[in-house]
Amino acid sequence: MNMPLDHRPRRSLLYLPASNARAVEKAAGLPADVVILDLEDSVAPDRKAEARAAAIAAANAGTLRPRDVAIRVNALTTAEAEADLAAVAGCAADVLVVPKIEGPDDAAEAVAKAAGKPVWVLIETPRAVLSVDKIAAVSGITGLVAGFADLAKELRLRPGPAREPLFHAMSRIVLAARASGILAFDGVHVNLDDPAGLEAETRQGLAFGFDGKTCIHPSQLAIVNHLFSPTADEIEAAKGMIQAYEAALTEGRGVATFRGRMVEVLHVAEARRLLAMAAALGLD
Repeated sequence: MNMPLDHRPRRSLLYLPASNARAVEKAAGLPADVVILDLEDSVAPDRKAEARAAAIAAANAGTLRPRDVAIRVNALTTAEAEADLAAVAGCAADVLVVPKIEGPDDAAEAVAKAAGKPVWVLIETPRAVLSVDKIAAVSGITGLVAGFADLAKELRLRPGPAREPLFHAMSRIVLAARASGILAFDGVHVNLDDPAGLEAETRQGLAFGFDGKTCIHPSQLAIVNHLFSPTADEIEAAKGMIQAYEAALTEGRGVATFRGRMVEVLHVAEARRLLAMAAALGLD
């Protein structure tokens, strides 16, 4: 089973074109939990080398800390992939993000070229969805990132605001991540002038079990961070469940009740995870 390196919150993941020096500079003051410096879709073909050099420089400079710094390379089948992978492997980036992964062989190739860095892979093709459990099981893969725009195009879907046609893929991604003990991130909300839609979509992703959501603009971060953060009531309930369970154990019982509901060891484990996240966010 693959395991994330730690339990830090990764609620919001902000894509930034690495070729946009001003955007990268401003990212140091943004509340994104993860910055993904992009060498792929957001970078024009004639600026790939420039973007690569800029991403490596930004990762090495350390100005984006303490958040995670990830770099999304170009797909393994492209002419830029070899140079991208070699550069990222040798820099200070925390995570290598690889798009267009089709199956476990692609995932294993990405891991082999990551020089020990954690690898997150984009699940954005029909083949990837059908193989997502095998992809997630590859040692070195520590995160699955949904690429629903590409997937919808490939499947000729019309998801609409409620995203019902994507439910199967969403569930498979989360199931695969949980089975392998790794992270799962929801896809982007592409309409920048739709905060209500972003909120609804973020609530949906949270309900499906995703750990966080990818973003394409700083204006999206506040909503995503807020909704993926534990609420005061959730924190209070988590503490109460743990206290009730521990009290039951001292009385020789393996099951407790809290607020009229049964509390078992699985509930306590989830409560401890939530409290660890709250502590990391300074909410406890």
